[in-house]
Amino acid sequence: MPALLPSLALTLLCLLQAVAEVPLQPNFNAEKFAGMWHVTAVASNCPVFLKMKDDMKSSTATISITSEGDLAVTLVWLLMGKCQKFEVLFQHSKQAGHYLAQEQRELQVMETDYSHYAILHEVQRGGQEPSTGLQLLTRDQNVSPQLLQKFKELIPSMGLAEEMLAVLPASDQCMAEGSWVSFSA
Repeated sequence: MPALLPSLALTLLCLLQAVAEVPLQPNFNAEKFAGMWHVTAVASNCPVFLKMKDDMKSSTATISITSEGDLAVTLVWLLMGKCQKFEVLFQHSKQAGHYLAQEQRELQVMETDYSHYAILHEVQRGGQEPSTGLQLLTRDQNVSPQLLQKFKELIPSMGLAEEMLAVLPASDQCMAEGSWVSFSA
């Protein structure tokens, strides 16, 4: 029995690393990725998200590339009855498709076809426990059943549960630029 414990510990460590490993889009092209996206589905273990997920609607994410190759992301969400704009600058890392913000947020582009969909993985540190999230972005607000199924199949592989999923209904409430309250992260 004592000889079995080290191999069991090693096996558990490998399983934890396998769940944490996030694949990146091969040959990621930031210029093709830039533009406006709709956040159509999200899965996250963030306690704030879990409390609000049933009342959320689709939002927009506008992504631009800085001259340094960083991602400037502007998110517009309908929160508490108001359109709120959040701006985040993600600095590029040594890997294409992998970005960091203030050493507390990590964003990885797992998969994209650039013209229809993108799947992003995000980790946010800073609270008691880090939160993990997956986002399904689409160029328009309609998401196909096949794409949604593909997204759902990724959820457990990232250590999340299907109960943490919100498929966000389409909304045009925050599309007018003058209706936003701004925040920077």
